[in-house]
Amino acid sequence: MKWSLLFFLNSALLGVGLAMDAFSVSLANGLNEPGMRKKKMCAVAGVFAFFQALMPMIGWICVHTVVQYFQTFELCIPWVALVLLLFIGGKMLLEGIRSENEEMKKREVGMADIFLQGIATSIDALSVGFTIAGYGLIMAIVCALIIAVVTFAISAAGVIIGRKFGLKFSNKATIFGGVILIAIGLEIFITGVF
Repeated sequence: MKWSLLFFLNSALLGVGLAMDAFSVSLANGLNEPGMRKKKMCAVAGVFAFFQALMPMIGWICVHTVVQYFQTFELCIPWVALVLLLFIGGKMLLEGIRSENEEMKKREVGMADIFLQGIATSIDALSVGFTIAGYGLIMAIVCALIIAVVTFAISAAGVIIGRKFGLKFSNKATIFGGVILIAIGLEIFITGVF
């Protein structure tokens, strides 16, 4: 592919498609932590953007170096995403159920959870390396950066929307956020396996 408007459009659309899981998880994070500060909101969106850019580049490198090993790993992608999102979503779900009977306390999404979410929602983006395999190194990097920018914007919007609803629904928001993460994990697994 050559540098063109179509290249930038394809990269942006690829970013939108890849960012949908990150949007849903960002929404869940905003629901879970309605008092999240702007700095942390940027960190959440930044982590998702970083991993959404990193994974296609790793895939691109694999295509150009060790394709046979990547194809074996590709079978594990849905399982890894399922386990990570079931763990994080289940944890949120249990916290929401426990806190329904307790006084409302300050809830925070930890950075370790955010990193796990970033990996879980972007691991399927490794296969995008096959999609961009025909690109040269510079074009692949530019494509990954466009994906990162799109993911950052969409994830930030998800956190903002989640925060607004989280303030209104308080304890129910944590339960809902956990259910969203579990549903995303199941969706990635079902789509990847079947």
